[in-house]
Amino acid sequence: MSAGRGERLADWFDGRLGIHTLGRKYLRKVFPDHWSFLLGEICLYSFVVLVLTGVYLTLFFHPSMNEVTYQGSYVPLNGVRMSEAYASTLDISFDVRGGLLIRQLHHWAALVFVAGMLTHMMRHFFTGSFRKPREVNWLFGWLLLLLGLFEGLFGYSLPDDLLSGTGLRFVHGALLSVPIVGTYLAMFLFGGEFPGDDIVARFYSLHVLLIPGVMAALIVVHVLLVVYHKHTQFAGPGRTERNVVGSPFMPVYLAKAGGFFFLVFGVLALMAAVATINPVWSYGPYRADQVSTGAQPDWYLGFAEGLVRIMPGWEITLWGHTLVLGVLIPIVVFPLLLVFIGVYPFLEARFTGDRDEHHLLDRPRNRPVRTAIGAAWISLYLVLLAGGGNDIVATRFHLSINTVTWAVRIGMFLVPAVVFVVTRRICLGLQLRDKELVAHGRETGVIKRLPHGEYVEVHEPLDRARLHTLTAHERPGELVGHERRRRAVDGSGQE
Repeated sequence: MSAGRGERLADWFDGRLGIHTLGRKYLRKVFPDHWSFLLGEICLYSFVVLVLTGVYLTLFFHPSMNEVTYQGSYVPLNGVRMSEAYASTLDISFDVRGGLLIRQLHHWAALVFVAGMLTHMMRHFFTGSFRKPREVNWLFGWLLLLLGLFEGLFGYSLPDDLLSGTGLRFVHGALLSVPIVGTYLAMFLFGGEFPGDDIVARFYSLHVLLIPGVMAALIVVHVLLVVYHKHTQFAGPGRTERNVVGSPFMPVYLAKAGGFFFLVFGVLALMAAVATINPVWSYGPYRADQVSTGAQPDWYLGFAEGLVRIMPGWEITLWGHTLVLGVLIPIVVFPLLLVFIGVYPFLEARFTGDRDEHHLLDRPRNRPVRTAIGAAWISLYLVLLAGGGNDIVATRFHLSINTVTWAVRIGMFLVPAVVFVVTRRICLGLQLRDKELVAHGRETGVIKRLPHGEYVEVHEPLDRARLHTLTAHERPGELVGHERRRRAVDGSGQE
């Protein structure tokens, strides 16, 4: 029987591109089943939503700072002078069919995208999936997070409203605080004195062309490296460093991924439909002689502003030049906090001497130092985030803003140290609990009386799968040292 047209077309492509061989190899690739792997998919699908909504918004947005007199549907601003960028944002919100929904969907997707990336990276951090051979892929993910922060800042500034203009004033001041080259950097970015006439057009080019293109390339490379290195998985029966236990990509995982994409899209659309975000019409157009009260950046940059707000207004003069340390120190600490996360895989390998390949994930409790470091970093971020909204915290809780500022200053050093110690002790305690479960089994709540009158609780042995999960890991030196000291006490009565 002669081959059909579709089969002949497939054979033609296979003979030139080898798609049949590739498909047979990768369409049956196994993906492990665990809810935490969905975090990366949330990032990917949010990025797709951002691209789709961003393309729609570019059809109506005018990235120009030329002044016009607004005569649109939003009556309270009629007759007000404003930039074309702000006027077109109002038009999108009130005159373009579905424009406000798309604007809010774009903004909510951006927030979820960054939140998903941070949570996704923390999952990889606490489970140790960044170890050899995945250090380079960790760096790609870290670069995506870093670019996402600045992409959000640029997009947030495009409407040229009073709130985003206040944020740009902060960016301008931060650039000016850089020694020697600060004025050059500010002039280069803004195209002149603040606020300049080119900043919206420049941010627009970065926001819709350069950074999304780089991020899309990084995402492709990131996914390809995941396929090349194969997925990590949690320890369990039948799971080793040389295999992956789960479902094949085609058709099981593909069906799940497709359904999850529409679920993410639907939730984002629901958020955009019922929850107002960035109502630029309430702030008014940006004017250099005005500052918006209660100005807050998006959550992912709140900790950077917190560093500036809690920093004392120190200044020193050297060789006729004034160094504004109150701004310079925070803008140095801000990238250092991010760089620490980026280079951590190499630091851990250096200090632990671990050069082996790892494809099985750690339970966080089994790596107490790493888990404590991650928890301390998150606590520092949250403390600084509170500092970024010190005025809001003070007014909502009826406190002095000086009290809040000093609390954040002290907490910046105290809270991470306390969290590190407490988290490490909790991890060691959980390890001891796992050891007791393995040795004696699970408590049943059933009390039994022995022949000689003693009452004991009946323990039920763990199943083999649970035993494997609790014992399939390398034992850290901290716990081993603890057990040696305890054995010394039990054997001699004194340590």
